[in-house]
Amino acid sequence: MTRTSVGFYSAGIPIAAHLCTPGSPADGPRPALVVGHPGTGVKEQTSGTYARLMAERGFVTLAFDAAHQGESGGLPRGLEDPAQRVEDFKAAVSHLTTREEVDPGRIGLLGVCASGGYALAAAGGDHRVGAVATVCTAEPARQFRYGADGTQDPAVLQGLLDAAAQARAAVARGEDPGVMAVFPETAEQAGALGGRHGAEGWEYYCGSRGRHERSAKFLAWESIDRMASSDAFHAVPLIGPRPILQILGEHAVTAWMGLETHRRATGPAEIHWIKGAGHVDLYDKREYIDPAVDKLTDYFTTALGK
Repeated sequence: MTRTSVGFYSAGIPIAAHLCTPGSPADGPRPALVVGHPGTGVKEQTSGTYARLMAERGFVTLAFDAAHQGESGGLPRGLEDPAQRVEDFKAAVSHLTTREEVDPGRIGLLGVCASGGYALAAAGGDHRVGAVATVCTAEPARQFRYGADGTQDPAVLQGLLDAAAQARAAVARGEDPGVMAVFPETAEQAGALGGRHGAEGWEYYCGSRGRHERSAKFLAWESIDRMASSDAFHAVPLIGPRPILQILGEHAVTAWMGLETHRRATGPAEIHWIKGAGHVDLYDKREYIDPAVDKLTDYFTTALGK
């Protein structure tokens, strides 16, 4: 497997990406996958892991940093803009269609966590995409509205919208609005706030398990009101008759979002449960990732054809 740094533009913003190509010879252009990272993540973390493993299975893969994040351009830094994130996926597809090693008629999308939601929205509106798969499906807009487990007090979002409004007013006055920290200072605090899910997220992003210097772990405040009016799942009915595969952890508190996606599907749709896994387990733990990659390989091989 060979990894090459490449770049392209998404709505005028430069996007940094890694292109992974299989090491084995091919008779012609190969099927390809765009791989998206979780919110505040970067291509060197879990999306890069899936991109590498799928390239070892014979697919050309493209893992990219979202606009405003990682090595990609865009201001303000740390902006989570759902519309832009969907556009990033479409721009990545456009880049793959220009690569001589890629069959432009066999391109799929693979989104992890937040990128699962964005990949579904992108696939709904882009008929160049032959199939879409998600790992631990999530959508930031729903998570901010309802919480990771779907039970959050609506007053929490209202408070965040108050802060976002104040930040926009501060910018208008020429002041620094600051940023919203995604994680507390310690794993114990993360666990107290979000249980196992919160503790594991802290462990991955802030601890030695998956920490990366370009994974910002914060959001620009204007991300909040952009997400409040967004719904990445609205495009799911448009994906059919193309197929959807969702890989979900058996113990993931976010699984309700995957179930909602499944109910909205109009074409072939499958949920594949990984026994024993929580949400973040599917980021980096090989005992859970390996069976997920086996399933993804079978799915995309069939869905994208030969």
